[in-house]
Amino acid sequence: MSKLLMTASSFGHIRSFHLPYLKRFQELGWEVHVACGGEVGEVPGAERLIPLPLEKRYASAANLRAVKLLRRWMRRERYDLVITHTALASFFTRLAEVGVSPHPKTVNVVHGYLFGPHAGRVKNLVLETAERLMLPQTDLILTMNAWDRDWTRRHFPGTPQRWIPGMGVADERFAGVEPGRLPSPEEPFVMVYSAEFSPRKNQMFLIRAMQKLPNQAKLVLPGQGALLEETKALAVELGVAERVHFPGFVTDLGYLLSGADAAVSASRSEGLPFNLMEAMLCALPVVASDVKGNADLVEDGVTGRLFPLDDEEAFAAAVRALMADRAQARAMGQRGRERVERYRLERVLDEVMDACLSAVES
Repeated sequence: MSKLLMTASSFGHIRSFHLPYLKRFQELGWEVHVACGGEVGEVPGAERLIPLPLEKRYASAANLRAVKLLRRWMRRERYDLVITHTALASFFTRLAEVGVSPHPKTVNVVHGYLFGPHAGRVKNLVLETAERLMLPQTDLILTMNAWDRDWTRRHFPGTPQRWIPGMGVADERFAGVEPGRLPSPEEPFVMVYSAEFSPRKNQMFLIRAMQKLPNQAKLVLPGQGALLEETKALAVELGVAERVHFPGFVTDLGYLLSGADAAVSASRSEGLPFNLMEAMLCALPVVASDVKGNADLVEDGVTGRLFPLDDEEAFAAAVRALMADRAQARAMGQRGRERVERYRLERVLDEVMDACLSAVES
């Protein structure tokens, strides 16, 4: 029986995005192991769960312990295929493979390189170097957006690589979600941004930008994370707390999106953002920062608006334009729903599986 090891920074990431792939490998007769950091919980489709002491700081001693643990499992189980997700887990998983024999075929699924045009010079240097050092342990690179694809082609031309349309967005949670009646410009305009509260997701930018929007503009920020309380405090400090709702972790995101008028994103960098694809499935126009990942999904003036990163005036102007012409906003949302068809799970699953299995056969 062939054996698969799938790794990520957290078991929650696997549960959110990769269960259909675990199920497909099982159906093909593979034994599936999953190794991640964070709270374990249940992972359907995995025969064995391996908790790792991963921490977000790359220099943490805990990450080296995770490397030793992974290396022992690799030598013991002799995996045929390793598929690694998220930047942190990708680096330390491949580091664990150094010296392992026989060496498992390894697919690095790039959910957005953390280096790029909007990262600092030092960060770019460190993370690009780390990616180069792990290249000998990599049999296939899968990228999801144009910037990552082009960077990989330029720097690693000899390594097999493919572009994939993400991991596929499923619409079960959003079945039946349709825009309601067309509101007038004087009625509330509700924006949703579902994301972890972190510097990269940049929710504090939106709090500051709310000062430049009329009182009809409302903002809903579902999610949890290290910067949640700090973001709430900023909303109070700037006097916009009554117009910003923090519902915490939301299981029924479809309910929130069904009552929204637009999706927004202030992210500094993305792979291919699920939150925007899910909003587009619900026919919402998108106002998003013009960064990799976002720009792959949103066509400016067609399915929404793109604004320069951290430009509050440009963001506010884009939102005010949608508020003033609700019919045009609705039309953008409908075009977005058509555009996101390419990224649906039922169209993507076979494509990604074929890419991963090709690494084993090569």
